[in-house]
Amino acid sequence: MKKWVRFVIAILICQMAGIVGSLATFSEIKDWYVKLNLPSFTPPNWLFGPVWLTLYTLMGISLFWIWEKGLNKKALYIFSFQLFLNALWSFLFFGFHFLFYSLIEIIILWITIAITIFMFFKISKKAGLILLPYIIWVSIATLLNYYVWILN
Repeated sequence: MKKWVRFVIAILICQMAGIVGSLATFSEIKDWYVKLNLPSFTPPNWLFGPVWLTLYTLMGISLFWIWEKGLNKKALYIFSFQLFLNALWSFLFFGFHFLFYSLIEIIILWITIAITIFMFFKISKKAGLILLPYIIWVSIATLLNYYVWILN
């Protein structure tokens, strides 16, 4: 398979997780989310889309770099699991309004991302480092989830 095809596939895999998660998110932003008590440090709604688009792209690039190194099965398993958890969180938080369960799930997601970064870094330093913005954003999202749960 050509290199550019693998690159596109890796990006599309990650973007698909974002699309799946957005199915639970879009309708709830205007109807449910805006009615919640939100902490003062909540980013504006318009920021979430571009940030997640960028993060899914970075995940895809990271995945591509790992793929170029030979597809380490353990690393790909944990990556796939964190991608699944990423999409699941949107359904728990936005789709079902499970504020507490989504908090527990995003903590597990954060741990899984950290493990992914560690495993990817051992295979390719740049593949691990490019995921740092992702764990930073999920750290912020975890804090937001906590405060939304407490305030509501």
